Amino acid sequence: ELKKTKVGARTNVSHLSYVGDATLGSGANVGAGTITANYDHITKVKARTILGDGASTGSNSVLVAPVHIGDNAVVGAGTVVTKDVNNNSVCVGNPSREIKNIQDLPYDQ
Repeated sequence: ELKKTKVGARTNVSHLSYVGDATLGSGANVGAGTITANYDHITKVKARTILGDGASTGSNSVLVAPVHIGDNAVVGAGTVVTKDVNNNSVCVGNPSREIKNIQDLPYDQ
């Protein structure tokens, strides 16, 4: 489901996901079951989520707005994102506690 969302060229939101009040860059991928948690029930305010160009979210991830996922950043499956993720970074955890640059990871790409 998409609501008040702008989707960039070549971006995939193909599986059961809720993406509301968001801007998705070009060439991005939204994993199955990803949701944007865009409403704060205490303040009664909706906030936006921004997914950068080439960014990707893993299955069942939650993006707690307001949050910005940078260009070419990767959100691991099941991750709850509560703070911005830099360009070219990987974000994992529940909620995310560690954000690292992709080039610092110990495996070949």
